[in-house]
Amino acid sequence: MSGHRIFTTSFASVYPLYVQKAERKGRAQAEVDQVIVWLTGYDAAGLERQIRDKVDFETFFAHAPALNPNVSLIKGVVCGVRVEDVDDPLMQKIRHLDKLVDELAKGKAMEKILR
Repeated sequence: MSGHRIFTTSFASVYPLYVQKAERKGRAQAEVDQVIVWLTGYDAAGLERQIRDKVDFETFFAHAPALNPNVSLIKGVVCGVRVEDVDDPLMQKIRHLDKLVDELAKGKAMEKILR
């Protein structure tokens, strides 16, 4: 792993930012949770535990029960980076999550976000 700063950042510190971004656009925390659960395979209790334990992104994705098999269908640009072109597997997972939250905040229908 390349040791990018985001890898050791607490997921719990970024999660409220995902929720705020979605809520500013009229979406709900439950929808953010639904997107995260879809991507990672965590159930509600598992997600809450990861937030409570303040695990870093590397641990968050390492302990994810099962990445959704349709994750390869997540395409597009987030923060100027095309998610399907990211080489580092962990960074790509983080970018996938960012992309899903972006789509949610942009008002995309949940059926389309969850592919």
